[in-house]
Amino acid sequence: MSVSPSPICADLPSMNEARFSRAQLSLILAALPDPAFILTRSGRYAALFGGADHRYYHDGSNLVGQNVFDVLAQDKAQWFVREIGKALSSGALHIVEYSLAGSDVKGLEKTGPDHPIWFEGRVQALDFPVDDEDAVVWVASNITEKNAIEHQLRLQSETDPLTGIYNRRKLLDVLAVEFGLSAGSRVPTSLLMFDVDNFKAANDEFGHSVGDELLATIATVCRRALRSGDVLARLGGDEFVVLMPGTTRLEGEGIANRLRQKITAELRRTLAFAATISGGLTEILHSDTSIGDVLRRADDGLYQSKRTGRDRITLV
Repeated sequence: MSVSPSPICADLPSMNEARFSRAQLSLILAALPDPAFILTRSGRYAALFGGADHRYYHDGSNLVGQNVFDVLAQDKAQWFVREIGKALSSGALHIVEYSLAGSDVKGLEKTGPDHPIWFEGRVQALDFPVDDEDAVVWVASNITEKNAIEHQLRLQSETDPLTGIYNRRKLLDVLAVEFGLSAGSRVPTSLLMFDVDNFKAANDEFGHSVGDELLATIATVCRRALRSGDVLARLGGDEFVVLMPGTTRLEGEGIANRLRQKITAELRRTLAFAATISGGLTEILHSDTSIGDVLRRADDGLYQSKRTGRDRITLV
């Protein structure tokens, strides 16, 4: 590898050598816990330093001299070259997160890890050419464990612990996104809000443990009955919300009534409990100014169902 140092860096080797011998500098670079790759603009591995933390990294010395297109699947190799280009264009530190699975690495499609390994890449342009090409130093840090912890914490913050479905906080986030999408398109989105008829009386008579089991059973029935694109959440207490993208009110009415019947049948079968649900069904309208308008309308429909006899869905 031929390197042409810039005048700014010309005296750095002598400064380092005043403290460390060349052999010591090599040992220091080899001892870096994370691997530091020198990658050229075209994606060639020009050098590799570090990677001494063998809990996370294998010996990658065989990569030197190869190109990312020799090692990685086409789409992944193209991604690396694009990110190298971004770092070279900006000249500033470029930080990316990315995953590598067995399917991404040539020759490891069947024998590689069965789950993605996540990395943080810290990419900095070098101010001198490497083998007549612009180049970067790419430090790859394994963040798989950190990502797993963050994912678990995110799930806990978004999930209702009793039913395992989305909680109110996550529902409002999803609704905000869907509301924005609906505002700019003609694709309909329906929303069903429902609760359990006489839930408080059932809780008082049979105890909170039975009430909890009832709510968990409702969530299970909904997960099985709803479509993959529908969003299910527990709004609070015994109130549930189903968001149905790409669905008109009339289409949603059929889904909602089938769900109502399935819930009643399952509660009778598994808990020997004669419980019914009532709900309000609405559609996001272009006249709505916020998600609050949609939720209030669905809530009005729910209470209309209560006032007119329960065990029904009211369209509003």
